[in-house]
Amino acid sequence: MLDIRQDGTGVVIKVRVQPRASQNSLAGEMEGALKVRLTAPPVDGAANEACCKFFAQLFGVAKTNVTIISGHTGRNKLVRIEGVSEARARSVLRA
Repeated sequence: MLDIRQDGTGVVIKVRVQPRASQNSLAGEMEGALKVRLTAPPVDGAANEACCKFFAQLFGVAKTNVTIISGHTGRNKLVRIEGVSEARARSVLRA
């Protein structure tokens, strides 16, 4: 089951990033983490920036509402999205 937790006024989602993909997209679930494909390379924080931008667009929130709270240098990350409930996160990711 996908690891999504309510955290104050937002949610924390466990994410596994695949950089240098052909397009930005969700790619299912892997070991409780949401697999995300990003076109950006894993260089100079480009993939982290692309990850935040992708989730901001997906959930319709400002890019400043999306932060990576752990995993800045690895593929496995915890992403916090401010202003989104756990129920809304699950419904957006199901669609």
